[in-house]
Amino acid sequence: MLKIVERRKIWFAISLIIIVIGLGSLFTRGLEYGIDFKGGTVVDISMGKDFNKEDVDQIIKKYSKDFQTNKVNNTSVEIKSSDLTQNSISEITKEIKTKYKDSNLTNQESIGSSIGTETRVKAIQAIIIANIIILVYIGMRFEFKFGFAAICALVHDVLIMLTVYSIFRIPVDSSFIAAMLTVIGYSMSDTIVVFDRIRENQKYMRRVDVVTLADASITQTIARSINTVLTVLITLTAVFVFVPSIRNFSKPLLVGIVSGCYSSIFIASPLWVVFKKMAANKKRRALNTAK
Repeated sequence: MLKIVERRKIWFAISLIIIVIGLGSLFTRGLEYGIDFKGGTVVDISMGKDFNKEDVDQIIKKYSKDFQTNKVNNTSVEIKSSDLTQNSISEITKEIKTKYKDSNLTNQESIGSSIGTETRVKAIQAIIIANIIILVYIGMRFEFKFGFAAICALVHDVLIMLTVYSIFRIPVDSSFIAAMLTVIGYSMSDTIVVFDRIRENQKYMRRVDVVTLADASITQTIARSINTVLTVLITLTAVFVFVPSIRNFSKPLLVGIVSGCYSSIFIASPLWVVFKKMAANKKRRALNTAK
């Protein structure tokens, strides 16, 4: 039987060190927001055929210092920039047309900073609401100690993702929020598997302490968790490498899925044990006081 819970201070310390570094980066440098959050211009250009994205990036660099390009269906490019003017867009279109005769500007859209702020607020609201609903669901299906442990694990995953994005200056956009909500769902599903096993084992292991109970449950489910995350990572890596148009979505998923697997094994269940022991100690003190 694996001794996961006994070594919980090690797992908590590893996560805490990473999160503290991330919070330091967040407070000093903040996040690098994408166009979706800070406003700017989105331009879609149909190239008419397959093209080299690096060639297009070289053209845009002449007119913009803050931009992001996505290759769509191998025949179109989406340009997001916070500093493009109408003049710059015309020049970019002309240069691209010189290199790719069949290219055409198909869409141009401006995103105001107020819309970007509204998107940011709604994204935060979505994450908070999702966590509250999960807490209620876990509390009703299991017990609220499981729910609080699960929410702490989810907050852990969110902070790890923010840490990576802040340190490596990866732009945060709407794809990041969609990926974060996906990771929350995945992590919760993985955590529920362990919690469900703990609940089942409680019927047959009534005389053992909560540490042994949790360790036995984690040992019984760890192979499933690791195998699941490996298959997901293989698929996501393939998507990241071969489908560049959705890298903004697959990139945070790669980070979040690993963090979610780690938290479901090394954070959620050990926290449940901590909460159970705290409740037992509180009850014992109350009985001693009553005597």
